[in-house]
Amino acid sequence: MPRLIAFLLLMSAGLLAQGAQDAPRTILVLDGSGSMWGQIDGVNKIEIARKVIVDLLATLPPEQELGLMTYGHRRKGDCSDIELIIEPSIDRNAIAQAVQAISPKGKTPLSAAVIQAAEALRYTEDMATVILVSDGIETCDLDPCAVGRELETAGVDFTAHVIGFDVADPAALEQLQCLAQETGGLFRTAANAEELADALDLVVAEPEPLIISAVVSFRAIAGAGGPEITEGLVWNIGTEAAGPIIVNGDEPTQLLDIFPSAGLAEVLRTADEATAEATFTVVDDTAMTVTLVLPALPPAALPDATVSGPATAPFGATIAVDWTGPNMANDHITLVPVGAKDDAKDARARTSDGNPARLRLPMETGAFEIRYLMTEGAKVLARQPITLTEVTASLDAPATINIGEEISVGWQGPDYDRDFIAIAKPGARDTAFETRAYTGNGNPARFKVPAEPGQYELRYAANDNGTRVIARQPLSVEEIKATLDAPETAVAGSTIQIGWSGPDAASDFIAVAKDRAGDSNRLNIVRTEKGNPAALVMPLKPGIYELRYVLEQNGEVLVRRQITVTPAAATLDAPEEATAGSLLPVGWTGPNYAGDYLAIAKPGAADDDYVDFVYAEKGSPARLQAPAQPGAYELRYIGAGRPDRVIAHREIMITEAKATLDAPASTPAGSTLSVGWNGPNADRNYIAIAKPDAPAETEETYEYCEKGSPLALRVPAVPGDYELRFILRSDVKAIIARQPLTVTAQTATLDAPASAPAGSSIEVNWTGPNVNRDYITVARVEQPAGDEETYEYCDKGSPMILKMPDEPGDYELRYIMRGISREIIARQPITAE
Repeated sequence: MPRLIAFLLLMSAGLLAQGAQDAPRTILVLDGSGSMWGQIDGVNKIEIARKVIVDLLATLPPEQELGLMTYGHRRKGDCSDIELIIEPSIDRNAIAQAVQAISPKGKTPLSAAVIQAAEALRYTEDMATVILVSDGIETCDLDPCAVGRELETAGVDFTAHVIGFDVADPAALEQLQCLAQETGGLFRTAANAEELADALDLVVAEPEPLIISAVVSFRAIAGAGGPEITEGLVWNIGTEAAGPIIVNGDEPTQLLDIFPSAGLAEVLRTADEATAEATFTVVDDTAMTVTLVLPALPPAALPDATVSGPATAPFGATIAVDWTGPNMANDHITLVPVGAKDDAKDARARTSDGNPARLRLPMETGAFEIRYLMTEGAKVLARQPITLTEVTASLDAPATINIGEEISVGWQGPDYDRDFIAIAKPGARDTAFETRAYTGNGNPARFKVPAEPGQYELRYAANDNGTRVIARQPLSVEEIKATLDAPETAVAGSTIQIGWSGPDAASDFIAVAKDRAGDSNRLNIVRTEKGNPAALVMPLKPGIYELRYVLEQNGEVLVRRQITVTPAAATLDAPEEATAGSLLPVGWTGPNYAGDYLAIAKPGAADDDYVDFVYAEKGSPARLQAPAQPGAYELRYIGAGRPDRVIAHREIMITEAKATLDAPASTPAGSTLSVGWNGPNADRNYIAIAKPDAPAETEETYEYCEKGSPLALRVPAVPGDYELRFILRSDVKAIIARQPLTVTAQTATLDAPASAPAGSSIEVNWTGPNVNRDYITVARVEQPAGDEETYEYCDKGSPMILKMPDEPGDYELRYIMRGISREIIARQPITAE
């Protein structure tokens, strides 16, 4: 140990500094779908995201390249609405301006957006990072988990960090988290502006410098080229950079993580106090082994041992061997051919596993030897000869069988562990087979024969310690015919009955496929095990098709026949016109297949572009909500959930909706206002209080019309000019009635001492509106409403007892009126002494 310390003090080279990693080019993908107009604490999510991103830009390193992509910001219902607005650059102002211009509208194709961002970053050539901010679930065709796996596999060093902004849906959270995890990225959730800022700060933070160590193994051997010493050692190991690492360590082999440096290792053998030392140098993260050579010890006398087993045994059997001996760690009872090397272990059992030892014999005949093998030094301490003899077996099965059928094979044999009965091609090697069943699963053995007719061989294979066929019997597998009995025509999407004959093997099926399509092509299937006749659903598209009997075992089509699928029909019964936003009853007749639905859309609109829809399974008449905008529209019956299958359609005229509002012209701030109304009462229409110039999407407070008339609305806490609105909410929001509303200021008074000891309690007399959980608080003058030191609710009455802050200083008493926001309507200075 003193020599090791001296060695470390003399070394002078330092550790290699690790360079900071280069930051990868990054694209921020911001959700621009319509749901981003949702509110958190009265503020739209898109507004929160804009401000947080602008604040973030000011904190980024000047050299960090950042781009901006968004989706769903230009068109509704369009999964291709994805745009790379700003290429990765260091121009922060361009990104700040672009974020302010994003106006959410459409769907959420988040997976496709991440793919396009990765491709823009040349992720298959360079390091690339994508940061996704989304408030909801994937609404287009891709699977975020699968996309993450594909990008991780194809990318050089690709990472996707994901932030779920105001996401409560468990399925959406699972999707977003999976996308991040599959690429090695971070996943965070954010419920408000502060959490969103924290999450973005985390995912764009500069990586810590990488410090690399190497795994170094230290071992000692007895003499040059001798065996490794596995006990009785004392180690001291250190490096110039770290100092002593191991002091008097007694593990025979030392396995350490060591950073780049030079070092010295010393070892002492306790048996004879012999020592050895070696210097070493770690230069990078390459694993290495340091071997120290101690003098060889003189050979010790071998201990006594005996083995006693049978003189003969059938090959593959398990025999018991009695033994005596030292029973040292890793000693074995072995069975090997006569003349094998001492360390051979063809069959073996540890002595530590008990006495007698149990040996599984090889699948060979001939002269062998049972041995006691002392593993230390590979010394044989005792021997006994043994002869391995043949084993016989027999099979009982039919000589012929049809393709795809199950065969029953009776057998006689040793039934060793994992022995099996198999079907194989004549002449195939012992380990080759078409199919098999283990003897341990019962007698007779049962399994399905091959689907291809021809000559085969049944086999009994002993398989416990190697594989050897010990019985064979020929088997002829013969072809079988199949038939189909079905109508010549059928209506699209209908279910027809098909009579059939055939092998009816497990999982065989009747299928319908495109005419002349490949054998593996199939549109719908029904298993033969479901009965005869089979009930099979026809395709939705009219045309010429093919019915097939398919052997599941290998996919072979045994018989086929054509069938013509004819178009389905439907009718629609509805008024010639309806009021905008109203609930429209539509009577219908049609096939009512699974997934059929009725929709209302603009004439000429794409088949999948509709204002409202309802599934046919809910009955006739269907109830659709009329569009918000008057004009000509089209009712449609769409088959089996396929927008391209418009079975019936008819025109309908939507007329302008009208509504009235009845409420006082003014009301106090923070109060509750009763509003009478008359207008279309569809599921999503509502009455709102808003600023006169605010868009229909932005309200101060609202209540749904489904609650009846009159409605009770909470009034904003801030005085001023507002308006009541009747909002018709269908495909778009439309204001169909307005009434001016003046919100008047509330007043309050506070009466309390001008000063009081810090931490004490004071009595406060007050007057005020006492609505909506108003409260009295003590706050510092500069603190905003809502950030108070201590408070009590006004519903406790006047006077109230209020605790003073613990820290001395100048404060003020406040009366806080709590409406849509918090407003201070009375103040009084107070000093904490």
